[in-house]
Amino acid sequence: MALDEPKDTDDQFDVKGLKFVVDKEFMEKAETIKVDFTGMGFHLDSSIDLGESGCGSCGSGGSCGD
Repeated sequence: MALDEPKDTDDQFDVKGLKFVVDKEFMEKAETIKVDFTGMGFHLDSSIDLGESGCGSCGSGGSCGD
């Protein structure tokens, strides 16, 4: 998860005033993505196995699948 500008290959979602940009190809694979703020960062759940460490960060520098 990181800060990004929308591209032609992205879908954009506005949820409760927050804007999310998700790659269309990734969204097709993930089907549903759930984003929770845990107080210590973000936690993502999807139908894609993100590995044991999951995906999340306390800031915008975190990433998935590195």
